Amino acid sequence: MKLAELTYEQAAAQTDAIVLVPVGSTEAHGPHLPLNTDVIISEELAKRTVTAIKSQGRSALIAPSIAYSVTEYAAPFVGTVSIPPDAAITLIAEICRALQRQGFRRICLINSHLEPAHIETLRRACTRVLDDGGTQVAFPDCTERRWARTLTEEFKRGACHAGRYETSLVLAVCPERVHPARSLLPPQPIDLAQAMRTGAKTFIEAGADRAYFGEPAEATAAEGEVIYSLLLAMVLTTVDEVWST
Repeated sequence: MKLAELTYEQAAAQTDAIVLVPVGSTEAHGPHLPLNTDVIISEELAKRTVTAIKSQGRSALIAPSIAYSVTEYAAPFVGTVSIPPDAAITLIAEICRALQRQGFRRICLINSHLEPAHIETLRRACTRVLDDGGTQVAFPDCTERRWARTLTEEFKRGACHAGRYETSLVLAVCPERVHPARSLLPPQPIDLAQAMRTGAKTFIEAGADRAYFGEPAEATAAEGEVIYSLLLAMVLTTVDEVWST
């Protein structure tokens, strides 16, 4: 399942596999979720995707995760590590091209970090791969309207960072990583997307002085499972659209 755990000879025998690259961030997710929340979610979604792809008689592998990205909105909070957009684009594009040069022609980014500037770096990285003579990189993007409208009400309200949406996803996988204090956190019904559009440059400027939005106290593992099923459907559909066989 994991590319990095194979020997080079084993890897050479599986270049027909779809390679899933989990992408996340290292950033503040409130007082109740770990800094690597986005990585946890991306890795879990990648695992579920591998299982689903293999049930269809196809092969898939998970590449090592990318844990650094553009995350300026969380920059005021300790532990957040943001890299410049140009560096992020180069990092993603070069990883994809390196895999393609090794014979892995089908690469899919599995992303859970939703900062607009980060999403743009992924899109631009995919374009750069093509411009450099590579093959198309699949990018299932839950911020696209057709996928966003299938997700939870909190997600659609733009209040999902470290809220009920993300907390539910972590609870479904590793509940021990969710601090019990989340049950005492008051709701933060702030439309982060709207705050961004009106000029807020950080979570603090958007009104979230503890780096969370929405209603983390209402999160459940059961809701997390439902969300994973929706995200999995998004990934599988995108994979089928890019590679019909």
